[in-house]
Amino acid sequence: MTDTVATQPVDAPLTDAAIFLVLTVADDDSATGVVRDVLSGLDDLVKTVGFRDPRSRFSCTAAIGSRVWTRLTGKAQPAELHPFREIAGATHTAVATPGDLLFHIRADRQDLCFEFERLLLDALGAATSMTDEVFGFRYFDARDLLGFVDGTANPVGPDLPAATLVGEEDPAVAGGSYVVVQKYLHSLEAWEKLSTEQQEAVIGRRKIDNLELPDATTGQKSHKTLNTIEDDAGEHDILRDNMPFGSPGSGEFGTYFIGYTRHLWVLERMLERMFVGDPPGLHDRILDFSTPHTGTTFFAPSATLLADL
Repeated sequence: MTDTVATQPVDAPLTDAAIFLVLTVADDDSATGVVRDVLSGLDDLVKTVGFRDPRSRFSCTAAIGSRVWTRLTGKAQPAELHPFREIAGATHTAVATPGDLLFHIRADRQDLCFEFERLLLDALGAATSMTDEVFGFRYFDARDLLGFVDGTANPVGPDLPAATLVGEEDPAVAGGSYVVVQKYLHSLEAWEKLSTEQQEAVIGRRKIDNLELPDATTGQKSHKTLNTIEDDAGEHDILRDNMPFGSPGSGEFGTYFIGYTRHLWVLERMLERMFVGDPPGLHDRILDFSTPHTGTTFFAPSATLLADL
C-alpha cells in the first residue's frame, strides 16, 4: 500500500540540528480550519525554506495526536493510536503529557530550522499554543551527553520502511508512522561518578568504539538488551532520531527521544521493559541518571493524506 502514497520524510538522514515542536490546538472550528490549511500546505513551506541551501538536507515531519486526529482529518483513528500511557515502575515513571501536533524539523543548519519554525508559527497564529519546544544539536560523532553513540540499532535499507511505515494491516493510513517523544534530563554529575566499565554495563556497549557487550540472560539487563524486542516473528526495530539538548549555564543536560515505528506496541513494550524491568523490579539503570519530563504519542500520516486535507 505504501507504494501508492507519498510518505513524509520519516527516514530523513541524521542532521546537525533539529527542533522538536509540540503544540496544542485550540478547541474551536476556526482553529481546526487554520491547522488543516497549514498541514495541507506543509510541503510548500518546506520548499520555501529548504531552497535556500539544498545541501542542508532540510525536512519537516508533522504528526497528529489522538485528541484531534478525527477532528483534523475526518478519518477514523489509526488502529493503535491513543494518548501516551503513563508507565509506573517501582522506582521510575514514564510520565504522560499533553500535545496535539508534533513538528520534527531537521537540517544541517540551525538557522533554517529557526526560520521554518518562525514561518510555521506565524501561519498557525492563535490556532495553536506552545506545549514544548526543544532545540537539539548533533554532539561529536552522534553521541548523547552521556558519552555513548546513540541510534546504532536503527534499521537500514529495506528494513527501514518495514519497521517504520504502516502497511496493509491498516490500509486507511498506510504510509504513515506512529511517533513517541520524551524529553529526558540527565544528572551528569551522578553519571560521571561511575567508572567507564560501570557506564558500559548500564548501556550494553563499549564507550570508545561502540561495540556491543554480551547480553545478560538473567538478572540486571542493560539498556541495549531491554530495548531489544523479539517474538516468534523475529526482532522488531524502531527508528530513533534522538538529539542532545541543554544549557550548561542553567545546568540543563538532556536527550530528546523520538521514535518512529510501524507498530506502536513495539515501542510501548520497550518502555515497559525499561521502567518496570525484566524481570519486574530490575528497571533500566539508565533511568537512575535520566528522568523523563514529557511523554506524548502521535501519528505521522503520509504526505498524501496531509496534502488532501
